[in-house]
Amino acid sequence: MRAGRAAAIVVVVAGLSIALAGCVQSPSPAPTPLPLPPVATPTGTPTPGATNTPSPSAELDPSGSAADNLGYFNSVGHALLDHHPNAQGKTIVDWYVAHGFDKKAMEVTPDKTSIGLEAWNIEFSVNMNGSCLIGQAGNVGFQSTVQPLLATGKCLIGTTRPIDW
Repeated sequence: MRAGRAAAIVVVVAGLSIALAGCVQSPSPAPTPLPLPPVATPTGTPTPGATNTPSPSAELDPSGSAADNLGYFNSVGHALLDHHPNAQGKTIVDWYVAHGFDKKAMEVTPDKTSIGLEAWNIEFSVNMNGSCLIGQAGNVGFQSTVQPLLATGKCLIGTTRPIDW
């Protein structure tokens, strides 16, 4: 009886070993960074080589409010962040500037936390004539809102990084 039980245990262990062998993951190669979609100008004319870029569906109205420009802000944000959801602050700011937004009117939160980890979300904003377009990119996807300008004269609460490039 002991020999039969031992044989059964060997069969079960062998079966489990074979079943679990398929669960082992082989190391995957390091991800290759994706190129940014080509930049289209605010008029929708693509830059050279930019034939496959989705153009923003609305137009920027520099004299308009944040609410007036929300559609364009969302279109520009989706054109970048739907394809590159992990874009960092500099890339996001540069993308919006390339699409006509004023860099001097923008704010962006740091790409890293206070302990040096990647930020789960990056917030960015544009002051549009006294009201704010606020975007968020990261683990929640791209989100946006229109909010009033804060009493501080800023759009974002908390620590922002200098836009000095």
